[in-house]
Amino acid sequence: MRPLQISPETAITLSKKLGVPIEHLMHMPQHILLQKIAELSKEEPTNPATENDPS
Repeated sequence: MRPLQISPETAITLSKKLGVPIEHLMHMPQHILLQKIAELSKEEPTNPATENDPS
């Protein structure tokens, strides 16, 4: 299995958010990584009102 094709900055950010060493993250199967990212996005509250705020 080849390492994920992501930038170093993305790898560092994901590593910190997931609590996984970068070495493990880079060799993690893609479907598992996508599942973990989906779980993270559900946990983080989003506020769409601030994104489209005209002020």
